[in-house]
Amino acid sequence: MDPDLRRRLEAVVGAAHVLDDPDTRASYETDWTRRFSGPAACVVRPASAAEVAGVLQICRAAGIAVVPQGGNTGLVGGSVPRAGEAVLSLRRLDAIEDFDEVAGEVTVGAGVTLERLQEHVRAAGWDVGVDLASRASATIGGMVATNAGGVRVIRFGPMRHQLIGIEAVLADGAILRRLPGLLKDNTGYDLPGLLAGSEGTLAVITRVRLRLVPLRPARAVALLGLPSLDAALQVVRAVRRAAPGLEAAEVFFPEGLDLVLRHTHLAPPFPRPYPCYLLLECAGPADPAPALAAALEPVADPAATLLATDRADRDRLWACRERHTEAISAEGIPHKLDVTLPADRLAAFEPAVRARLAAVRPAARPILFGHAGDGNLHVNILGLDPDDDAADGAVLELVASFGGSISAEHGIGIAKKPWLSLTRSPADISAMRAIKRALDPAGILNPGVIFDLEPPAPGVAEPPGRV
Repeated sequence: MDPDLRRRLEAVVGAAHVLDDPDTRASYETDWTRRFSGPAACVVRPASAAEVAGVLQICRAAGIAVVPQGGNTGLVGGSVPRAGEAVLSLRRLDAIEDFDEVAGEVTVGAGVTLERLQEHVRAAGWDVGVDLASRASATIGGMVATNAGGVRVIRFGPMRHQLIGIEAVLADGAILRRLPGLLKDNTGYDLPGLLAGSEGTLAVITRVRLRLVPLRPARAVALLGLPSLDAALQVVRAVRRAAPGLEAAEVFFPEGLDLVLRHTHLAPPFPRPYPCYLLLECAGPADPAPALAAALEPVADPAATLLATDRADRDRLWACRERHTEAISAEGIPHKLDVTLPADRLAAFEPAVRARLAAVRPAARPILFGHAGDGNLHVNILGLDPDDDAADGAVLELVASFGGSISAEHGIGIAKKPWLSLTRSPADISAMRAIKRALDPAGILNPGVIFDLEPPAPGVAEPPGRV
């Protein structure tokens, strides 16, 4: 690393927060899947929006591209360097401030983990509308940047729906502030909504204002063994009508459960396996178990239904679903394809994607799980070379033919960039490129993520080179 550049960065963030030793950089250079990695010029760890602005100004002047990074729990290669960029770690922006316990709103630094925020607001009777299995590592800024959804979208929607204000730094160091945020504010373009899901390509998110949801402390979880995904979806439809407290509807299959049981040494939930499993959670101010049991009575087999209200028992049932990711990763480096299907086509997609994978890559081991209430299925594929994209393309083309989206939660990153045009029109992509050029004309923010920029028009500076 150039000594003069290092001195200028240290003057902004402090010497302890400019990391260029290869061993120290290593954890910032590989994503959660271990499939995507690359060398970083350095890792810079600012502690405020002003420091982020200073770092971006220095990098822009030096022609160094920047990859913003939160908890690094992404699955599409969008938060790790690829060719010598500087990693801008936002974990030190970890303040929780301006918690309005009357309105149910809070301002949160980008580096605050979801779990820490949940603990903070639950003590005052509030909760965060989004929940993820990676809650201990996932940061709020990263969740907004990818418009994360998780297990409660069926009730509260993804991160964009929780967002009412934002602070972010543009590539030239200008700071956008729409804080504390107002529920009603029709004064022009919705900048928070634009930055949600932008994957760090338009600005660096430093703080956000979130709406909270009332804490519903009473919970009941049901796990059902069912003959098919179609049967599971029928149960979900019935419970949504009969049990208004439904917050989660998660589906998984025997090959995934077998991996979880082998990896965790948990006991099987039922004496025999079933072709499909459905986990439901209802919540409310009072015990929702009677309503959930009543909703299940006409549509579920009592011998293949478990109902839990005690926290330990609920956690045991949730482990069957939430520990899929770690169990899959323990088997090897997976290809992870997070897709959405129209609700009425999800059941048909499941056997179709298995057949497509068997035809394209017979050695592939598909492990499927997802969110039955919003059509989001996680297609995990084991047994492939990390660089073998044939199965990815086959799955994503099938998704497009079913009228779905090639990304439900984690974004496009670099993993899905070749297939963006399957579900976004040329006009869509042209408009997104125009927004990128307007906010980041030099192309220093997460270059190559979502799409590649076309060559600039005459008189416009080329994107910076690499260090």
